[in-house]
Amino acid sequence: MNARTIPHLARRGGRFLARRVSTEVDRVASRRGRADVAVFHEFVDGPWGGGNQFLRALVGELERRRLEVERNRLSGGTPACLYNSFNFDFRRLRRYARDDVRMVHRVDGPISAYRGLDDGTDRRILEINHELADATIFQSQFSLAKHRELGLELRAPVVIRNAVDPAIFHPPEAREPLDRRKVRVVATSWSDNPRKGADVFAWLDRNLDWDRFELTFVGRPSVRFDRIAAVGPVPSDRVAELLRAHDVYVAASRDDPCSNSLLEALASGLPAAYLRSGGHPELVGEGGLPFDAPEELPDVLGRLVEELDERRSAIRVPSLAETASRYLEVLRA
Repeated sequence: MNARTIPHLARRGGRFLARRVSTEVDRVASRRGRADVAVFHEFVDGPWGGGNQFLRALVGELERRRLEVERNRLSGGTPACLYNSFNFDFRRLRRYARDDVRMVHRVDGPISAYRGLDDGTDRRILEINHELADATIFQSQFSLAKHRELGLELRAPVVIRNAVDPAIFHPPEAREPLDRRKVRVVATSWSDNPRKGADVFAWLDRNLDWDRFELTFVGRPSVRFDRIAAVGPVPSDRVAELLRAHDVYVAASRDDPCSNSLLEALASGLPAAYLRSGGHPELVGEGGLPFDAPEELPDVLGRLVEELDERRSAIRVPSLAETASRYLEVLRA
């Protein structure tokens, strides 16, 4: 063993031991406590992925209903627990889990389809699901069907789409007319995974009619742009302001089960040009138009502009209140 690795291994072992001790201390302290529901997820403040943003919105809605939500602990009197995909400390959850608690597993992906490679994550999710779950929440029919196609059968599945915080993402009070100005197109993505549409945006950067359109990308692009205006990751309220300042959204990710970025745009009143992939068709419905290759986008964008009011009025997104109620139905079943 390289001598340089010894301190690293010692630090890692120390962190692992500290987590175990922390889990045991918290578990003993929580035996007499009670909440309405526990949520296990590695919550992150500020700009982050869609699952994190949705769960923050969901917890906020539950707390506005005066329900007590505990994070990453399961007290002795808490009757239900929601745990998210693989984004939590499984050893900690396993130590807390009890037979009298209803365990609900929120799952996205399949991760192998979403990331474009199979690194074993889907099988680990399946094992976590079979060990603890009483029910499974998928975010789209696509996600459920794709898991089954891969032979991944999870416990008691139900489909509940994500939702966004309406206090942040909502249409503007008024819109600037399109007369004598360029059409403002926008795309957003926290992840820089190339499957978020790198090929589509690279093509648009080279070929979009810049006399008619302007295009802004908010987030972390995986390719460099010459013409597209790039805005780095920003907090949700700033994302919402940018969305409300635009006319049309482009959703170019592949095999995305339930894109929170797309839902945020729809909730902000933006019709979408969407890649016919993943859960996009379910989310958009008549509130946009599909494309199968980047070369189709000029015609798709042109038609969206012509039908802008019609497509905008056809947007339907699940409310956060409705989604929270459906989660509670599964948690309390």
